Amino acid sequence: MAYQVCIDIGGTFTDCLVSNSKGEIAIFKSPTTPGEFEKGFINVLHVAAEGYGLSGADFMREIDLIVHGSTVSTNALVERKTVKVGLILTAGHQDILVLREGPRKGAFQWRLNYPDPYVPRHLTKTVAGRIDARGRELAPLSLDDVRKAAAEFRGLGVEAIAVGLLWSVVNPAHELVVREILEKELPGIPVTLSHEINPMPREYKRIIAAAIDASINPIVRTYIEKLKTALDEEGFEGELLLANCVGGMMPLADMIRKPIYSVMSGPTLAPMAALALSDEPDIIVGDMGGTTFDVSALRDHQIIVTPDSMIHDDSLGIPKVDVRSVGAGGGSIAFVDEGGLLQVGPRSAGARPGPACYGQGGTEPTVTDANVVLGIVDPDYFLGGKMQLKRELAEAAVDKIAARLGVSREEAAYAIYTTSNHNMVAAIEEITVREGINPRDSFFVCGGGATAIHIAEMADILGLKRYMVPRFMAGLSAFGGLISDIRSEESAVLLTSDADFNVGGVNDALARLKQAGNNFLAEAGVMPENRQFEFSFLGRYEYQSFEIEVPFEAEDGIVSEDDLPGLVEAFHKMHERIYSIRADNDVVEFTAWKLRAIGKRSGQDIWQKNTLPDQVGAIDLKARRGIYQQESGRVETVPVYELAQLRAGAQLAGPCLVEAETFTAYLKDQHQGQIDRYGNLVVNIA
Repeated sequence: MAYQVCIDIGGTFTDCLVSNSKGEIAIFKSPTTPGEFEKGFINVLHVAAEGYGLSGADFMREIDLIVHGSTVSTNALVERKTVKVGLILTAGHQDILVLREGPRKGAFQWRLNYPDPYVPRHLTKTVAGRIDARGRELAPLSLDDVRKAAAEFRGLGVEAIAVGLLWSVVNPAHELVVREILEKELPGIPVTLSHEINPMPREYKRIIAAAIDASINPIVRTYIEKLKTALDEEGFEGELLLANCVGGMMPLADMIRKPIYSVMSGPTLAPMAALALSDEPDIIVGDMGGTTFDVSALRDHQIIVTPDSMIHDDSLGIPKVDVRSVGAGGGSIAFVDEGGLLQVGPRSAGARPGPACYGQGGTEPTVTDANVVLGIVDPDYFLGGKMQLKRELAEAAVDKIAARLGVSREEAAYAIYTTSNHNMVAAIEEITVREGINPRDSFFVCGGGATAIHIAEMADILGLKRYMVPRFMAGLSAFGGLISDIRSEESAVLLTSDADFNVGGVNDALARLKQAGNNFLAEAGVMPENRQFEFSFLGRYEYQSFEIEVPFEAEDGIVSEDDLPGLVEAFHKMHERIYSIRADNDVVEFTAWKLRAIGKRSGQDIWQKNTLPDQVGAIDLKARRGIYQQESGRVETVPVYELAQLRAGAQLAGPCLVEAETFTAYLKDQHQGQIDRYGNLVVNIA
């Protein structure tokens, strides 16, 4: 029996979802191994093999495909543990990364230190030579300047180099020559060219993307090589794909060429899962793991891709699925600040030592400890009983907060619980209310091992009407990987306008993009009949500073003069949707053209064949458990149900608890749940 596997490495646990040829899915978890993620990767595969009653070697031979969401590059950037990068720019323009695009600040941040550039000035070198906006060579490239820069980089111990010359997106000749020289002068040092990694006209975003890509290139390459070696040693002979930040998968060779696409790739899989699980047009996805709470949104049943994601003070440069994160996970540490106020996160106990109740040496109170004290989490049934939690250690940790606040243990635990909830609500409002969207109109899909414990109170605060607790909620991102497409984005710069539309130039650009997309999908082994292409353009009103992205239809990748009114109207509508205004009489400029190449994978929809039979008769009660209720100020007994025993159509009424091997769901009063045909719990709030 052949298996397909997705492995998602989180801050505390590594999730493994396995799908067999019948579409049956099983979830397995193993502690994450920080610093040696490949070990946790192999460990969870061994856990899965044991779950199927197979040896590790036999299980590996039965796996056709492994898809993987990696956090290696994200961790390196967040923790500022990247390699030393040298940067080569056009003479006279050495401050592109210093000036950025004018950093934005909050209304009350009236006193800020100007952030340092991503690449320090002493590692930034310039070379003479100039290409203009039309691709003409105004001044020849100085080969001596390039060789001098290489010699200086050698003395400085540079480990990777980024090259960003003006207008290389129109004529890349100078950047290509620079790479040839650097490869001769500094063999073995990876070189990233800005026109290849992020072909767009804006210098800052193009060059910051090149600098970030270079800074993580050796790290990602090393991780992939270690992972591939570990899998080879285990006897794995199938295909390995890696998640990218545009909501899909990439072959290893492509990820090695463009490692920046691995940044924040894991969290992008959760909205892909929600896309498959629900037909609702507007969806909020909340994924609470051990370290962070990741929130994303779907509008008109479409993934939202943002061009403005940030890493510390710098833009990532490339587009990515819009996912926002806050330090609110099960391992987030609670403390009382100097003003006597309770705070939760962003510091986390992580996988080592983990929450106090894990018994691995942690002593500080965490959200998980609070949930144990409240009675929501059963210490004897954590991970289906495979991991025993220690209630007495959780109580000792929470008692520290109780003593500081002068309240009872249960009141302190609830304070931690609700503070964490409000932190997550703020993150949800950031991606909804602040984007002009009313969260009450959205359907919420829970992800991560802890979200279902907290969603009931968050739903009441936000005024949500419905939410879903997926059957594989604890591995939602991994499920997203199992059902995701192979995806890549390509772009080309071509400035034109509706006043003088260059239809020939546009079609030439679209043809090049489609060819590049076909090449990518062919290398990934996608058959022509399984290939799809989505087109968009970057447009703006004349004299506007920034563009917006607008999707459009192009049959066979060709546009005509007759299509121009439709393109212009699509821009007006998108501009009105984003900014609430449109200027029908203004000139519309088109600055760049984009293509998303999508390859459907064999077997990615097989999970839909595995449906539940209808519930017959009353549902079985697993147990009753006392949980602390803030409204009454005392412990009250509520019914507990086992998710695996519920069938399609089974109905639940809160307050109650629903337990699965990898998560617990808490339904409050007025929360009415029903199991759908795939085993997901869909909750309506009266």
